[in-house]
Amino acid sequence: MTKTLLSLAAAALLPIVTACSAATTEPSRTEAAPTGSAVPSDASAFLAEHDLDGMSVSDIVASLDATNADREAGPYGSIRPTELILTDDAGAEVSLPVDDGFYLSIAPYVSQTHECYNHNLASCQGELAGEEIEVSIVTADGEQLVDETVTTHDNGFAGFWLPADIRATVTVTRDGRTAEQEISTGAEDPTCITTMQLA
Repeated sequence: MTKTLLSLAAAALLPIVTACSAATTEPSRTEAAPTGSAVPSDASAFLAEHDLDGMSVSDIVASLDATNADREAGPYGSIRPTELILTDDAGAEVSLPVDDGFYLSIAPYVSQTHECYNHNLASCQGELAGEEIEVSIVTADGEQLVDETVTTHDNGFAGFWLPADIRATVTVTRDGRTAEQEISTGAEDPTCITTMQLA
């Protein structure tokens, strides 16, 4: 009986653990946005099955991050620094290269957040959905990459394509509250920022 209860408890925790990938938004239209990584030919059948055929990696990310519809229907995407991993309910999985930029998804918050490392395009949920936020991203060399007001997606995130291998400061402002965080866009860096508390 104890074994059964422990198994059920572990199964119940699985969606929570995988909801927003631990260390395992239509993107902002900045000059850093990629033109689209090449899609491997062996992924074509998977993409066609999910009406993503002919789309670039950046278009797929934008499509899945902008809506919560994929939570029920799939496919489910996890964006990493160098690849987009797509899976579906049938157990199929494809990996698409991200070789011309770095996708950073930011979910600022006031009172509620969650841990995240690799942004899950289907299951990550931030507190401030459909809210206008002011975002500034400035490199360590002083180059302004982003300076605009954006509306967070249904999932509470705003996504930005940035150059790879940079260090920068992200500043988010909403209703007179501000949060600031240092980020970097290397091959081992997080694509999901959920630690910016607006104060």
